[in-house]
Amino acid sequence: MNPNLIVFCVLATLTVLAAVGVVFFPNAVRSALSLVATFALLSVLYLTLNANLLAWTQLLVYAGAIMVLFLFVIMVLNLRSQPALDDRRDPKRLIGAILGAAFVGLIGAQVFTPLFSTSDSILAPKDYGQPQAIGMALFTDYGYPFEAVSVLLLVGIVGSILLAKRRLR
Repeated sequence: MNPNLIVFCVLATLTVLAAVGVVFFPNAVRSALSLVATFALLSVLYLTLNANLLAWTQLLVYAGAIMVLFLFVIMVLNLRSQPALDDRRDPKRLIGAILGAAFVGLIGAQVFTPLFSTSDSILAPKDYGQPQAIGMALFTDYGYPFEAVSVLLLVGIVGSILLAKRRLR
């Protein structure tokens, strides 16, 4: 094992643990802070790949602006800890756990099989991570998904405004 692989595995493990914290923390503010940690660790992973633009965009846009929006919504909605519901007889919980474990296994197989099977060094393209290459890929190959994400973010903003407006009445 080379040092790069060890650093990647440590950062990936920390990122996954922070992402699990987003799901399992019962407090919404702690969950949001765990999401900030996930975004920051993803930014460090981008830095290890020499994708500086992606790293700083991840840090500024997501950990900065999006998290401010999330925390604003949390504070406006005044979310408190809800009493635990009796989930023992709910089949959705078991089905969700099975599907979640299958999804983790599928992602793990996709990540770890190529990670440990290649012995050759794979070099990134010369313009990898540069703003020009990202812009060309974003607005040519991924134009429609880019617009779909922008519509999804717009719907989220409108939804949060409507929830806040309903709550203020």
